[in-house]
Amino acid sequence: MTARLLSWPLAVLLLVLTSLAPAMAGTGAPVSSKTSPLPALPDAGERIRLAGVDGQPVVLDGRRAFRLSADKRRWEPLRADALADLGEIAAASDGNRTVLIAGRGGVAERIVRLTIANDGLAVHPLAALPIPLHAAQAAIRDDSIWLAGLGPDGAARLYKASLSAPGRWAAQAAWPGGAAPVALGAQNKGVFVTLADGAQWRWFSDKGWRAGARAPAAIVPGSTRAIGQAYLLYLGSGADGATRLYSYSAITDAWAALGAPQTGTPQAAVSYGEGLLAARSNANGLAFTTTELVSERQSLALLDWLIIGVYMFGMLGVGFYFYRGAKNGSSNEFFLGSRSIPAWAAGISMFAGSISSISYLAIPAKAYETNWQYIMSKMSTIAGLIFVAIMIVPLFRRLNLVSVFNYLETRFHPSIRLLSSALWMLMQIGGRMGIVLFLPAMAIGTITDTNIVACIVVVGIFTIIYTALGGMKAVVWTDVFQVMVLTGGACFAIGFIIYQLGLMPVVETARAFEKTDMVNLSFDITQPTLWGFLILVLFDVVLTFPKDQVLMQRVLATPSEKEASRSVWVFAVVLLPSAFMFYIIGTVLFAYYRENPAQLNPMLPIDAVFPAFIGTELPAGVTGLIIAGLFAAAMGTLSGIINSVATLLSVDFYGKFRNPTQEQTVRFAEWMSVVVGLIGIGIAIILSRMDIHSLLDLTIELFGLLGGSCAGAYTLGMFTRRANWQGVAIGIVAASLLTLVVWIFGLIHPYWYLALAIMASIVIGYLASLLFPPPSHSLEGLTIYDKARKQAA
Repeated sequence: MTARLLSWPLAVLLLVLTSLAPAMAGTGAPVSSKTSPLPALPDAGERIRLAGVDGQPVVLDGRRAFRLSADKRRWEPLRADALADLGEIAAASDGNRTVLIAGRGGVAERIVRLTIANDGLAVHPLAALPIPLHAAQAAIRDDSIWLAGLGPDGAARLYKASLSAPGRWAAQAAWPGGAAPVALGAQNKGVFVTLADGAQWRWFSDKGWRAGARAPAAIVPGSTRAIGQAYLLYLGSGADGATRLYSYSAITDAWAALGAPQTGTPQAAVSYGEGLLAARSNANGLAFTTTELVSERQSLALLDWLIIGVYMFGMLGVGFYFYRGAKNGSSNEFFLGSRSIPAWAAGISMFAGSISSISYLAIPAKAYETNWQYIMSKMSTIAGLIFVAIMIVPLFRRLNLVSVFNYLETRFHPSIRLLSSALWMLMQIGGRMGIVLFLPAMAIGTITDTNIVACIVVVGIFTIIYTALGGMKAVVWTDVFQVMVLTGGACFAIGFIIYQLGLMPVVETARAFEKTDMVNLSFDITQPTLWGFLILVLFDVVLTFPKDQVLMQRVLATPSEKEASRSVWVFAVVLLPSAFMFYIIGTVLFAYYRENPAQLNPMLPIDAVFPAFIGTELPAGVTGLIIAGLFAAAMGTLSGIINSVATLLSVDFYGKFRNPTQEQTVRFAEWMSVVVGLIGIGIAIILSRMDIHSLLDLTIELFGLLGGSCAGAYTLGMFTRRANWQGVAIGIVAASLLTLVVWIFGLIHPYWYLALAIMASIVIGYLASLLFPPPSHSLEGLTIYDKARKQAA
């Protein structure tokens, strides 16, 4: 009944907005450019170079050098004695660091880095070049410098070295054809070479060299700069002599013209702010101008805000409804919904708790940037869930637990319960809550003029209120509705793009760029491979499923063992089509922005690609609905984490050491719900101040570091009779230290961290158990080899 009441308004709203969508589609440009003049430099030569040295724009004019004053009104002279013997050929800069390609007669002989010291330029030699290079170009990205040119034999050469620890130049595979480069860029783990005829070559470590889209204009040598997480900016000169900015997407391989063309022959360019500083010659000499990109943020329409508001207050209404109907002071009601949750609702709620805004935003972004390799983790998970539903869930449901960590106390020792419970809460609060809450706020803040921190606070507070008031029933039934909202919004976005582009163009683009490749059979442990997913699912799902209190609390809230198993089957059935849905979003977004490259802001993080589409391309009303779906994804996961952490704090710690009444336990849980939610809000605000390349990768990394070591305790408890608490404790500590060492030295891909930690805790824990006596208490009902035992938490 509850689900039917919640679903019919959504169906009507989708029908109305679908009929209005073509006429209401957004058309605003997401980015514009702003050009500003800088002061002239008297008596400047015709072969100047521009550089960004220690974050300051610098003009290099033979043996003279000038830097732009802080007020941008004049060029101040710098001592340039260090340049006297360089005979420099070209400069490469990222706006903060500059290297000079030094030599004579057009032949590069050495590379030096420039810094400013005591109002003068200082030169710091890098590693000696292996061979002299003609037509040399360089690019700086992170701690690496890339150098391209032609060797004495005329063959193309590409080298790489470190800026912070200069050593030897490492030779890399060069681009095909051997033509001379006029521009070199490094971005998004790739290298991009533009040749004199406009040809573009792209290099990635896992794919090698591939031909890219030709440049739309003659690229000014040395004008390349990286911007954002996936774009390069170039200064291009047209046939009419005018120049303008061009963006190039390292992901979609598409060029876009930005801003209005400018007159004057370009002499040099360098990174500046969010654009380029260029020197152009005209009738009056040299003119210096800056051209920077400006994000055009749009305001949400009144209809969008109305839909979002109705959704948010509707969630509060559900919380108040279950608060008023709850049995006064019943901890069983608050933590487990009186064990009356239907299997289908529990399964959908498990799905809602497992996807979050990470799935809604980060997975489409990952599919947009790469392909479908990560979907194999979901497909492998489904196979693992079948085993869980048959073998593991009945065991735990028979025990009538509230906290799944109570099993570890019964099987091993109270210390294992407390340690594992604390680590799990740390993983959820530190490794998941903040990211889940930050993602939708980032989505809104990057595409509209809405404040990101305000979004974080509002979504967090609303979730805290309905979770603290309604307990498990509010969590489950709001999850059911939230899945409807987020699924409806996601399907609409897919249909809208296909309607705009046509189905076959989308399919052909996906095929041409291998966007739907799913299986990576490599044995390289630094990559996300099929073997890695299978191993991870074995350890993360099959052997250690009970470790996740968020999912298990739904299982434990069902009326019986049979219903508990059915809930996991429902979860598995829902998981597969939803996984394809999120990856399809990323693929159709790739096709859309390859066809419409000017419609995506180059300065946005990759994780913002779906929000950018929502805010700039969709009609009013639909935007509000999909943002509500985005909030739904975040709030569903956030409410589950808040409720589960409050449950563990109440049952594993407060209840164990204080012996409270049921009413005191419920009040404590309600207050802990508030405290935990506020901590999550604080972490999300901190994340909003950081530049993170992929939130999906960060989540995977944090889960491996924080959540793997204690999970092996469940494997040792369920599948062995010999493991004891001393060995398990040693395994947890050893696995934590091992994973930390691997993370510090970057020995394997982060996707392997969780499997490594779990495997280490199992192996070390079991071997260490052999050093101590076997368990002396009865293991009846505590392993898969034993049958019925029932106990209360």
